[in-house]
Amino acid sequence: MLQMIRLVLRHRIWKDSRGQDLIEYALLGAFVTVAAGAVSPGIASSINVVFSKVNSVLITASSS
Repeated sequence: MLQMIRLVLRHRIWKDSRGQDLIEYALLGAFVTVAAGAVSPGIASSINVVFSKVNSVLITASSS
């Protein structure tokens, strides 16, 4: 019986897609930002600063 419960729970985890939309929108937003930076060199330095700040926050969060 315990094996059956584990199988059902494992199946539910693989079928769960609740966070998928958020990740897709974040990737799309990052792509548009990079494309805008490539087209307009004036914004490229500002975009670089934002991505550097995000990177430092993620590094700090992962070391906690």
